[in-house]
Amino acid sequence: MPIWVLAADSSHAQLLQAEKRNGPLLAVEAFTHPESRLKNSDLDSDGRGRSFDSAGQGRHAVEPQVDSHEMQAVRFAHELCAHLREKALEKAFSRIYILAAPGFLGKLRDCLDDNVKKRISGEISKNVARESPEAIRRQLPEYL
Repeated sequence: MPIWVLAADSSHAQLLQAEKRNGPLLAVEAFTHPESRLKNSDLDSDGRGRSFDSAGQGRHAVEPQVDSHEMQAVRFAHELCAHLREKALEKAFSRIYILAAPGFLGKLRDCLDDNVKKRISGEISKNVARESPEAIRRQLPEYL
């Protein structure tokens, strides 16, 4: 059964596989989430809300409680986790290595189910999502 490698950041991911423990990585799938690259002003549906002071005439803008980029990154992490969950149930891979941008790795950890977690052979907190399969392979152990 193939060994998979997921290289991801908040807007791009590539799924790679090696047929042998010391073999090269071959591209399986690529994922993009362009919403993560938009400006907050493009993501937010309207302007900031307004609030009145409890005393006096003052008004001020109310900041959103959740950053739009953060919300889009969480959404993309959930999409990737759902895909991995489905493929794990299909027994498409025996083990997986996850290389992700530092902030995004935590989001992936939060949404991975136990069936995928038990197949994780290693995690590397490094942003290599846009690197070539050869460059990603150099980040991994010689024998996967």
